[in-house]
Amino acid sequence: MNWQFIDSGFNTGSYNMDFDINLAKNYLPDSVYFRLYRWEPYCISLGANQSFNEIKLDKAAEDNILVVKRPTGGRAILHAEELTYSVVMPVDINFSPKVIYHEINMAIYESLKFYDERLTAIELEKKQADFSTLYKNQTNSICFAASAKNEINYNGQKLVGSAQRKMGSLVLQHGSILCGDYHKKIVNYLNLDEAKLEEVKTKLDSNTIDLKSILNEQIDYDRLLSSLYVGFEKYFNIKMNRIVIDKIFSTETVI
Repeated sequence: MNWQFIDSGFNTGSYNMDFDINLAKNYLPDSVYFRLYRWEPYCISLGANQSFNEIKLDKAAEDNILVVKRPTGGRAILHAEELTYSVVMPVDINFSPKVIYHEINMAIYESLKFYDERLTAIELEKKQADFSTLYKNQTNSICFAASAKNEINYNGQKLVGSAQRKMGSLVLQHGSILCGDYHKKIVNYLNLDEAKLEEVKTKLDSNTIDLKSILNEQIDYDRLLSSLYVGFEKYFNIKMNRIVIDKIFSTETVI
């Protein structure tokens, strides 16, 4: 497999989601794409099966928060103080979607320990939550309400949230590595009554953690990006090629 690395920097929510889809649509055989990116302005992404009615769109627009749909499932996320990743990888007899999900999270797990040795306490969730039941509760309209099996936690709190979609013979997986606690402000934009909003706030406080809170210092995004680059190379025992965006597809197709 030829691993291709893309650092696409800051972009809008629609650009970022279209970019991930186009990585799969413009896939070159025997390739794996690993992309790291951020969001400008901040953006709420909804899972593919969620409704825009779940968000106070006027309030989001007033605060310059964009709202988009993800091509993957899961629930709402406020993308702010985070480094986001995406991977496009072919499915084969050795790499089912479940195996890919586990392996990518293991690579992130190793990369985070490479970033700072104090992160040795992170671990992969061992149990699978019953999301079909959880999603029936309005207060679970946020992605970080619970951890899926193999997602990355720190002392039982969710640090990295991921979602996956199978597209033909490929898997698109992307997720948020929380670097600060701004994601908790999503409660300001949820269409819920005050009692339910308080419940959501409690869940976010008890179920989520971020790198800044763990390490008690500002996160060096450049060093974190480099740690992920090196961590993926070491975990998968590969060498990645850094590629220019317009060599994959015209940038006009993702705006």
